[in-house]
Amino acid sequence: MLSEFAGLMDMPHRNMMLGIQQVVMLGELAVNRVLDNLDPRG
Repeated sequence: MLSEFAGLMDMPHRNMMLGIQQVVMLGELAVNRVLDNLDPRG
């Protein structure tokens, strides 16, 4: 969703939105790893 929104923006705001998207994705990966460690059976 953020990448679509970033596509509508001009530089340098587009780069900032893409950076925010990457941080959000890294947060999601971290949460998924924690959940996997809590209940590896999934």
